[in-house]
Amino acid sequence: MAPHSPSASPAVGPVVWIVMVAAFGGFLFGFDTAVINGAVAPIRAEFELGALMSGFSVSSALLGCVIGAFSGGVISDRVGRQKAMLLAASLFFFSAVGCALVLGVHDLIFWRLVGGIGVGMASVIAPAYIAEVSPSAWRGRLGSLFQLAIVTGIFMAAISNALFANLAGGAAEQLWFGLDAWRWMFLSEAAPALIYGLLALSIPESPRYLVSRGKNDAAARILTEVVGLSGSAAVKTKIEDIQRTINLEARQKLRDLFVNGKLMPIVWVGIGLAVFQQFVGINVIFYYSTTLWQAVGIAEDQALLVQVITTCVNILATIVGILIVDKVGRRIPLVVGSAVMAAGLLTMAVAFSQAVESTATNEFGDVETVVSLPEPWGVVALVSANIFVLGFGATWGPFMWLMLGEMFPNRIRAVALGVASAFNWGSNFLISTLFPQMAELSLVFAYGFYGVSALASLFFVLKYVPETKGREIEEMQERAHSKV
Repeated sequence: MAPHSPSASPAVGPVVWIVMVAAFGGFLFGFDTAVINGAVAPIRAEFELGALMSGFSVSSALLGCVIGAFSGGVISDRVGRQKAMLLAASLFFFSAVGCALVLGVHDLIFWRLVGGIGVGMASVIAPAYIAEVSPSAWRGRLGSLFQLAIVTGIFMAAISNALFANLAGGAAEQLWFGLDAWRWMFLSEAAPALIYGLLALSIPESPRYLVSRGKNDAAARILTEVVGLSGSAAVKTKIEDIQRTINLEARQKLRDLFVNGKLMPIVWVGIGLAVFQQFVGINVIFYYSTTLWQAVGIAEDQALLVQVITTCVNILATIVGILIVDKVGRRIPLVVGSAVMAAGLLTMAVAFSQAVESTATNEFGDVETVVSLPEPWGVVALVSANIFVLGFGATWGPFMWLMLGEMFPNRIRAVALGVASAFNWGSNFLISTLFPQMAELSLVFAYGFYGVSALASLFFVLKYVPETKGREIEEMQERAHSKV
């Protein structure tokens, strides 16, 4: 095992600024994935989509996320974290403009794929970069800023969606320059994408990436000025620690994850964390909550307000997670979070089992079926949904990305992060695509499935997930081959 590096006294300003810039990719990550929420209904109506194609138009971005996550690790390993951030920012920008100007569902899917590649890249680059520049004593809080940025992006997407819909009198109504409100929802992402690209130019490269390319002098400068190591001996020791565990001979490849033909146990753990984070159905809340609450009798403007409230809960919960992560570790909060999520989801399933159907005549004189939740079950469902979001936001939301950034050894970090993130986005795609059909079948079945997945995640953490609190990244080498 590599020896502990001498303690660092980081300069607060530089390291926090650098981490905040890297985490801004998380803001776009959250904004891009949640902005579709307010546009689902008008897109479905305008392009006359069925449940399956409606689900695919929403989740198509997630296919791009898989591509971006898988390639993001490779790209950042070859060109560096900073240049990879610039590429991701460009993809966000072009996707925002493209989605706003689509003529049909097929070009919408294409531009959603482009944005998804940017999201997938950001999901790999930012956690890796933050973990690599953060002092171990602060890594939990600084790493969790990425998730805070994600949920802030989700919140801002909810705010902008509600704003554009209210200004136009509905998401499907025309707003400025002949564009419908839902198109402005997409276009609003262009500004933060441009800001992200400009900010990325102001931060240095990861010291661990620089060491992997033999640029030890540049790495030493960053370790001194950013991480806060003082004295040439301390810097030399840290660089030697990195060199012991990093793959200097070749760029990281998929085969590096295998030993004797078997995938490393720690990589399986990362994949498990990534899959369970999505199988609890969190993104159903953020992609479909507006249409979900409308489906059980809540008006569009109230449904958009509910989305804003839910994203506020998510932000507050994430702040709680940031405050506790370096005090109580990762495993215990994950277990508690799984239990809280299971309680909220299973209660939602019970609430939706009380839904009643009735018939009503719409504005065109057609008779249609109306679903509603009688009192007190509507309130129970809303409270349970927010309990679920609270449990997720304080634990699985920030901690999964944090752990993926810190649990893998240096020599496989980029590619292992890419693989785990690809599984995360693949699971997200599966859950999000199937939800409209699951909802048509039964909301009780949908939320019951998510609740059981949350229970399964509890036992997974207890049995397999290691504690990473307070460990130097170089120490993770010994975990790579051991059974978990």
